Amino acid sequence: MASYNKVILVGNLTRDPELRHIPSGTAVTDLGLAVNRTWTDRNTNQRNEETTFVDVTCWGRTAEIACEYLRKGRPVLVEGRLQMDEWNDRETGAKRTKLKVVCDNMQMLGSRNEGNSGGGGGGGGASYQPPPQSDGPQQPASNPVVNPPDDEVPF
Repeated sequence: MASYNKVILVGNLTRDPELRHIPSGTAVTDLGLAVNRTWTDRNTNQRNEETTFVDVTCWGRTAEIACEYLRKGRPVLVEGRLQMDEWNDRETGAKRTKLKVVCDNMQMLGSRNEGNSGGGGGGGGASYQPPPQSDGPQQPASNPVVNPPDDEVPF
């Protein structure tokens, strides 16, 4: 049976990222992402909105970049995969689970000085795609992600 685990989200950060390192020295940060959905009720013609809060974990250089450039309220695009975390509750001993996104690629949206506006973002910004993880020898990327400066965009 085939399976495919891919998530693409655009939302605003709910808190400032905090960088930490695991014992091996690898950087890791957890992001809180608020993703909004709006729709109009057909019966009442009333506009509705719901917000979904998603936990995202970034590793390595992506985690470092997120902590350096991102702040609460900043719009960001995250590509990744779903992962189920499981643990035992310290107080009750009950088994707990939580679904989160593990970030494979992150793109900052909006302008650099855009802070707590909470707005949608203008599409500028920077992009970072981590190198592929494999056990074999690394080969150079055939088409790396490059964003031209804003004054060189042809439209």
